[in-house]
Amino acid sequence: MPEGSIKKTVSDRGFGFLIPEGGGEDVFFHVSALKEVKIEALREGDHVEYEAETGDKGPKATEVRKKE
Repeated sequence: MPEGSIKKTVSDRGFGFLIPEGGGEDVFFHVSALKEVKIEALREGDHVEYEAETGDKGPKATEVRKKE
């Protein structure tokens, strides 16, 4: 499962972006992809794991979980 960190969240609009571990293009995530965490609890730099797929506009994360 890929890992990365939170780059930015836009909680009032329900989405954010991840920086993949090891570099690469930023990965979009929607609030509906979050598992066991609310978007308001995520902060820049928080470490997460996620499933990745290619969306219409580029990389997209699904099944996003915060790692402790």
